[in-house]
Amino acid sequence: MAAGLVISAPASGVGKTTLTLALARAWRHRGLNVQCFKSGPDYIDPAFHAVATGRASVNVDSWAMDRATISHLVSHGADADIVLAEGSMGLFDGVAARGVSGTGATADIAEMLGWPVVLVIDPSGQAQTAAAIAAGLRDYRAGVRLAGVVLNRIASPRHEDLVRRALNDAGIAVFGALPRHAEISLPKRHLGLVQAEEQAEIGKLIDEAARFVTEHVDLDAVLGSAASWSPQSATNGLNVTPPGQRIALARDAAFSFIYPHMLEGWRAAGAEIATFSPLADEGPDKSADVCWLPGGYPELHAGKIAANTGFRSRLRAFAETRPVHGECGGYMVLGSALIDAEGVSHEMTGLLGLETSFAKRRMHLGYRLAALAAPMPGHPVGARLRGHEFHYSTILAQPDTPLAVVHDATGAVIAETGSRRGHATGTFFHLIAEDR
Repeated sequence: MAAGLVISAPASGVGKTTLTLALARAWRHRGLNVQCFKSGPDYIDPAFHAVATGRASVNVDSWAMDRATISHLVSHGADADIVLAEGSMGLFDGVAARGVSGTGATADIAEMLGWPVVLVIDPSGQAQTAAAIAAGLRDYRAGVRLAGVVLNRIASPRHEDLVRRALNDAGIAVFGALPRHAEISLPKRHLGLVQAEEQAEIGKLIDEAARFVTEHVDLDAVLGSAASWSPQSATNGLNVTPPGQRIALARDAAFSFIYPHMLEGWRAAGAEIATFSPLADEGPDKSADVCWLPGGYPELHAGKIAANTGFRSRLRAFAETRPVHGECGGYMVLGSALIDAEGVSHEMTGLLGLETSFAKRRMHLGYRLAALAAPMPGHPVGARLRGHEFHYSTILAQPDTPLAVVHDATGAVIAETGSRRGHATGTFFHLIAEDR
């Protein structure tokens, strides 16, 4: 029987990912099978999880997914010895309005699955107050159980002693304390961590994190705090509709943001996936009946995409007779131009009239509920789709037919409607689930 834990924190940037990777690799070194999940709509962390564990990690999301879908996804860990769900933001952080099964908060997943929470606490600039924060998180929601804390970025032995004493007085277990250690910091960029596939030394970095955490954290105590768990059967699986029977999927460093459960759902429904690399100047498989361009970092590769005339001409030829859909970065590449952070304009594929700019950064972030005003691959007019948007581009022009009426999580209408022209469609949101 597997045991489950949630790794969370009071806020972002405290060290959840590093601790999750370190624990996973350390336990793997001990011969345990470790399965990771990510709570919330994050693409990057699951790839790091896979490197640390040797097993694919998937997202679970209480705002966009029903309990049956979440149960199905976490059943991937049924044969593991220990399951770690890494949270997003702070433990109770979610949107204001409840979605399908929650607000998107990590606490929703912890309560739903009955897994205790290990908090990563960074007491920089404080001492006993860290215990007050931990106690407040422990007592905030009755259905969420705190297993204990790991202290991160401890300044000195005296600092550690002050924080430990306060936590002990509050009845909160301290599993370990990590001194500052710059060597295990993971590189970051504007959408989060630099992707695992872009870091040649990521395996060594995770090994160093595992060594460091093993030295300073009681791994047996953390493991012992996990809750025994047996996955509940989910009869309806993922309920994902593939966009076609044979899907040409762009996949490289510029196009990597697609949720693993979507690919699983497509394949489970009988679809085939043929990947190609726009950065290698490849085009979609001619035998495919639909092409899908995920998001990623096209703004970092805009010059190369513009120079790859083979990719652009093959995609345009494909779109003359078959549907092409782009999400976020993929949507931008379907547009007419992309202006990079230096203000240089790069010609894109021109299948849509969208023009975007990174010269003046503006963050777009949040859950999206879309009602399709025109069909897109796999979904008819009127379909309701749940997704998530996160980018820093500014729309200069969006002249085509709107694809959908799009609301944020509070119900407010937003301007990023997506577009349709001919066989090409695109959205700024990444699809997570169909709203049924």
